[in-house]
Amino acid sequence: MHTTALVLFSGGQDSTTCLAHALSRFERVETVGFDYGQRHHVEMTARLTVLAELRQQFPTWAPKLGDDHVLDLAVLGQVSETSLTRDMAFQMESTGLPNTFVPGRNLLFLTLAAALAYRRGLQVIVTGVCETDFSGYPDCRDDTMKAMQLALSLGMDKRYLIDTPLMWVDKAATWQLAHDLGERAHPGGGAQLVDLITEHTHTCYAGDRTHRHAWGYGCGVCPACELRAKGHTVYRGTPIST
Repeated sequence: MHTTALVLFSGGQDSTTCLAHALSRFERVETVGFDYGQRHHVEMTARLTVLAELRQQFPTWAPKLGDDHVLDLAVLGQVSETSLTRDMAFQMESTGLPNTFVPGRNLLFLTLAAALAYRRGLQVIVTGVCETDFSGYPDCRDDTMKAMQLALSLGMDKRYLIDTPLMWVDKAATWQLAHDLGERAHPGGGAQLVDLITEHTHTCYAGDRTHRHAWGYGCGVCPACELRAKGHTVYRGTPIST
């Protein structure tokens, strides 16, 4: 039986929902963030705020929430020529992938997370990758996660489980999942967790913490903002304008 987990935690909507998922299931949960020279570096500050708010607002989860780790991956930014690591416009490439795709990012994240989990004695690696609402990133696919789980387990001679609670849900369902997880923590916790995610998490690729929308802060036009906004609209039960 799995009792411990390491959550890949950026401080965004998806990883915060994954963290709530882990805290509802496991006895000890640690978090890891990656500083890779991302354009939206503000997420590194946001993630600390989210962790503090979770501890304060959800007292039943607080004792389970263990150490937070930050790994310096500046080398990833150095080898990547993408709109997440350079000041350039968001656009589609000739490959059919958006230029927000950072090649190898999730593969590197999972490898280092597994190494950290090995040292910390953690059994499950939780990540917010998704095939339903995503930009076609090949390192977010379910097949990639299964392959990584096998490779890491063989390469470290330790049986890892890569848990992907958002793999088959869209953004509207992600909002709903956060509500349901919060409600299970304590009465009224559903609205509380949704409000926490709205106010404190950061998803915007442009790093905009100036413009406040019903779904949170962001530029409102980058791919991440568009997905978050559309999902929130559906979650709230109002029609999306086309």
